[in-house]
Amino acid sequence: MLAPDGRVLAGVEDGSIFSIDPADGDVRLLVNTGGRPLGLHANSDGTILICDATLGLLRLDSDGSLEVLVDTVEGQPLPFASNVVQDDDDSIYFSSSSRHYRLDEWMGDILEHSGTGRLFRRDRTGRVETLIDGLQFANGVVLSPDRSCVVVAETGAYRVTRHWLSGPKAGTQDYLIENLPGFPDNMALGSDGLIWITLPSPRNPLLDRLLPLPGFLRRAVWALPESLHPKAPKTIWVMAVDFDGNVVHDLQIEGTNFSMVTGVVENDGTLYLGSLTESAVAVTRIPS
Repeated sequence: MLAPDGRVLAGVEDGSIFSIDPADGDVRLLVNTGGRPLGLHANSDGTILICDATLGLLRLDSDGSLEVLVDTVEGQPLPFASNVVQDDDDSIYFSSSSRHYRLDEWMGDILEHSGTGRLFRRDRTGRVETLIDGLQFANGVVLSPDRSCVVVAETGAYRVTRHWLSGPKAGTQDYLIENLPGFPDNMALGSDGLIWITLPSPRNPLLDRLLPLPGFLRRAVWALPESLHPKAPKTIWVMAVDFDGNVVHDLQIEGTNFSMVTGVVENDGTLYLGSLTESAVAVTRIPS
């Protein structure tokens, strides 16, 4: 996530959230949530929204205090809060990846194809509404610049789903882009007006063969020793699409020194890449 002052924000495994200056590499600790921060959204007033996989939707105020905004939905604990974005009217759109699996068990949800991911909206009064249920591992969330729609990545279905907020299709869903060549993870709106999508891994032939099978057979694969689980090849891969679903950039190289890209920020042609497995932020430029 890029803050309004140009610093890169990143959450890490021990619960810390850091602010990084791309110009000189200065790193500052902002807060430790005590959980596992995932998606972040920085507001112009200095507040930061945090999707914490164990604690729910949080807000870090400019004075350093941490507030829980949503930890239950419809009387049930909010599990696996994943990604978040805020509108100018204070509406907050955020995703929950799975009802059944924790972050460290994410592969179990992909294998089971549980379809328990959700997309929510929290309005300025604090009321939470479920916009879409039944998503296949809901992940990255992006709000269109004209506020006509919000899109969410379905990692387990290789697609990006769109929920219309205004116009003749308001309240309905369709697919912005389907049949992606890899698993879409986090997404971000770039300064170029494009939706930047991370693909931590290409599609796995074994998983594609498993999808038509009954759930109990797919769960049986999850029960096997970890050494026998499908392995993701090491790659660095991001794509950018417009709001008509056209692919504008498809950037991929072998992941020799960095891999499993799960976070991306684009700013004036520079890409900042995060990873669930790496201990660094990678920086590169869009090829001209």
